[in-house]
Amino acid sequence: MPKPNPPYAQGFRDQMVELVRSGRQPSELSKEFGCHTTSILSWVRKSGGVGASALPANVAALNAQERQELIELRRKFRQVQMERDILAKATAWFAGKSEKTFTPSTNS
Repeated sequence: MPKPNPPYAQGFRDQMVELVRSGRQPSELSKEFGCHTTSILSWVRKSGGVGASALPANVAALNAQERQELIELRRKFRQVQMERDILAKATAWFAGKSEKTFTPSTNS
């Protein structure tokens, strides 16, 4: 009896492996392309590049420059979040304190 064809073409599996290696999360790819997360993880393991234990947390190891950039981006992101929160509080405060300053006339 001949072996049945795999449900996913080899090209598709290779593409999923490359996307995971480029930094995409297997769970995101699973939702986007309609295949199971464990299938994607299995394909990555079989391809040989990344160890199985490192896959779920973060797929590719970062070099020193990428790590430094990530640290800087996280710092900037925290700063932007803090600024956004301050502006939201200030907006709410001014909205609560403001009184109606313009009264349209009823005479037309």
